[in-house]
Amino acid sequence: MAIARYPSFVIDCPDAEALATFYGTLLGWTVKASDGWGEIRDTETGQCICFQQVEDFSSPQWPGQVVPQQMHLDVMVEDLDAAEPEVFALGATKHDNQPGTSFRVFLDPAGHPFCLCVD
Repeated sequence: MAIARYPSFVIDCPDAEALATFYGTLLGWTVKASDGWGEIRDTETGQCICFQQVEDFSSPQWPGQVVPQQMHLDVMVEDLDAAEPEVFALGATKHDNQPGTSFRVFLDPAGHPFCLCVD
């Protein structure tokens, strides 16, 4: 029997509401935010990602390890070329290092790496 169940994971960031809005829009999930905390939730599955505002936040420096990424999200898309301008419109930037062909590496507005994947 499991000791616990998976309710969510939490990502540190400089602006919890802004990052929750970014990922909520990207995934089409509902967004709730208040007082340095944000969460997005899939209304069908209940899956949740939370965002915690921290002072003096340092963005990850991927692929280097001076400030390690510690985690990143992979999200599936149908077409990389079609999805790329949509994440740019949300505030993402494309990373210079693109080590694969079935995924593309971007940085969210707080500097966390995330990947759009087709496989």
